[in-house]
Amino acid sequence: MATWCNRLFTVQLQYGRRPSVALDGLNLGNVLKDVASGDLQLPDFQREWVWDDERIRALVATVTLDYPLGVVMALQTGGAPKFKPRTLSGAESAEGTVPELLLLDGQQRMTSLFQALYRDAPVETVDGRDKPLKRWYYIDIAKAIGAPADRDDAIVSVPEDRILRADFARRVVLDLSTTEQECAAGFFPLHIAFDPYRVNQWLQEFVKADPANWGVWSEFQQHVLNHVQQFQVPMIKLPASTTMDAVCAVFERVNTGGVSLNVFELLTATYAGNQEHMAEYGDYYRLPVEWEQIKKDLTASYPVFGRMEAGVEDGLSSSDFLQAVALVRTWEEKEARLRSSVSCKRRDLLGLPLADFRRLAPRVAEAFKWVGAFLEQQCIVRGADLPYRTQLVPLAAVRAILGEAMDTPGADERIAQWYWCGVLGEMYGGSTESRFTRDVEQLIGWIVDPGETTPDTVTEAVFLDDRLDSLTTRNSAAYKGIYALLVKQGAVDWYFTEAPLTAGRLIEHNVDVRQIFPKGWIAKNAPSSAARANSIVNKTPLSYRASRSLVGSPAVYLKSLTLESGMRPEWFDDVLATHLVDPAALHEADFERFYENRARQLLDLVKTAMGKRTVFRDTAGW
Repeated sequence: MATWCNRLFTVQLQYGRRPSVALDGLNLGNVLKDVASGDLQLPDFQREWVWDDERIRALVATVTLDYPLGVVMALQTGGAPKFKPRTLSGAESAEGTVPELLLLDGQQRMTSLFQALYRDAPVETVDGRDKPLKRWYYIDIAKAIGAPADRDDAIVSVPEDRILRADFARRVVLDLSTTEQECAAGFFPLHIAFDPYRVNQWLQEFVKADPANWGVWSEFQQHVLNHVQQFQVPMIKLPASTTMDAVCAVFERVNTGGVSLNVFELLTATYAGNQEHMAEYGDYYRLPVEWEQIKKDLTASYPVFGRMEAGVEDGLSSSDFLQAVALVRTWEEKEARLRSSVSCKRRDLLGLPLADFRRLAPRVAEAFKWVGAFLEQQCIVRGADLPYRTQLVPLAAVRAILGEAMDTPGADERIAQWYWCGVLGEMYGGSTESRFTRDVEQLIGWIVDPGETTPDTVTEAVFLDDRLDSLTTRNSAAYKGIYALLVKQGAVDWYFTEAPLTAGRLIEHNVDVRQIFPKGWIAKNAPSSAARANSIVNKTPLSYRASRSLVGSPAVYLKSLTLESGMRPEWFDDVLATHLVDPAALHEADFERFYENRARQLLDLVKTAMGKRTVFRDTAGW
C-alpha cells in the first residue's frame, strides 16, 4: 500500500502539485457490477492483456482468503471522458455507456475477477505456452474449509464443457457439466458467487444431494464465500480535473504491466473521445487510420520514410509527425503572442487539440513530401542511408510554416548547408527537443533574411580531420553523409559505367558502401594499417555487381574491371577519379598513398558541403 502511494506522490511532486485524490475501500461485488454496467471502463489507450490460467487461479485464491489484492487506480470522468472509453473484456454489452470511472491501473486483476466471479460465461485465458483456453473456475468445498495453505489447490479450472479429462482426453477425471454433478462432487461454481438467487438454488441442490452438507456449507460460507462477497478493493480515484500529461505519467509509473505509454496512443484515445467531432460527423476520430494513410502516401513516393510492410512505425514515426505538427502550432501561437517560444515537448503533443491537428496535418504531410524530394536531391533515398530521422522534423515544420517562400533564390543553398552541418557535425545525435525549437526559429529567420543570425546548427558544427579514421559503420550519421555526398558529387559505378550514380540507380543496381582495398589484403600486405581498413576513407558507393570483382589487390582487380567496361584504361581511370581516389595509388596497390590522398579529398568534400572550414588538426599545406 505504501509503495503505491509513494509512486503516486512522486508523480504529484513532478508536476508541482498534489491533486486531491480519494482512496476508497469498495466492495468487490459492486466494482464488478460497475464493470458489467459500463460505469467502470478502460481508457482506449490501455492495451489488451490476458492473464494465464495459473495466475487467475492464484488471484481467486487470494480473494477467497481475504488477503490484500493491491490498490487499483481510476480516473473520475465527471460524465465527460477525456479519452474514448472501452469496456473491460467480457463486458461488451455495456458499450456505449458513458463511464463514471476509467481504470488506469488494475486492468488484469479486475478483468480476471470479473470473468471468473461474475460473468456467466467461460473465462478467456491462456495456458503456460500462451495457447488460448476457455475455462470455468470452481472451488473444492472440502479443501477450501481446510488449512488456508491448501487454498491454491482448492481452486480448480475446467474446460468449456466442464469436464476435466486426463490421459490425452481418454479418461474423465471430473464431470461438472450439470448442477447435480457439481453438488455431488462438492465443487462450487465461482461465477455465481455474487448472485444470491443462484447461490441459494445451488445450496438447495447441495443439501438435497446429502443433508449432512448443511454443516459443510455453513463452514464454507463463513470462511470462504463471505470473504469473496465482502472483499474490499482499495481504489485511488483521481479527480476529473487531472491533466492529460499527469494521467500519462501516473499510468507509466504505477501500471503493474510496466508497459510504457506512447503519446500517440494517448492522443488516439483522446481524439476518439472528442464529443464535438462525434456530434459533427456521427463517428469518432480514428487517429491511427489517418496516420496510416499519411504514411502510405509518403512511403509510396519516398522509400526513405520507411517500409510499410515492416509496420506503420518503421522509419518516420507517428511521434515524428506529431512533433512537427506541434512545432507548427506553437510557432503560430508565438506569432500571435500567445506564448513565448516554439516547443514540441510531451505536454505540447498531449495538449494538441483535435481541431488543430486536423487543420495542420495535411500541411505537415505535404511538407514531409517536400523533405522527401529534398533528400532525393541529396542522393538519400533509402531508410538505411538516412543519417538522422530526427533532423527531418524541424525541416518539415519549417517547410509547413514558410511554404513556397523556401523556393526563393539562395534559400535552397542555406537549407542544404544547414542540413549537412547537422549531419557531418553530428548535431542530432543526442537530445533533440531543444535543437528542434532553435532550428525552427533560427532557420526560418535565416531563410527569410540571410542577414539574420546564422543557425546554431551551422555555427556550432565541426568536423575534425581524424574523424574520418573512426567513421567505420552506419551507426554514424557522418558516415552515411559522406557516402551520400560521394554519390551526389558524381561518382560513377565501376561496372555500370554509362552514367553517374543517381538516386534511382542506387536502388536499381543495389549500390552500397564497398571496401576499395579488401580487408584481407590489408591484413596481409599492410598490417600496420589494419585499423584503417573499415574507415569510410577505404569505402565507396558501388553496385553489388562491381563489388564481386573487388577481390585481392586493386592492381589486379582493376585490370578485370577495365576489361569488363570496354573502356580504354585512361578513360576507366577517369571513372575511378569520380570517387575521389588517386588511380595511380590503386594501380600500384599503395594503400598509404591512397589513404592520405583520399582523406584530403573527402575533407574538401565535407568542407564544401558544410560551407565552412571546420576544425582540422593539421592544416599545413592547405
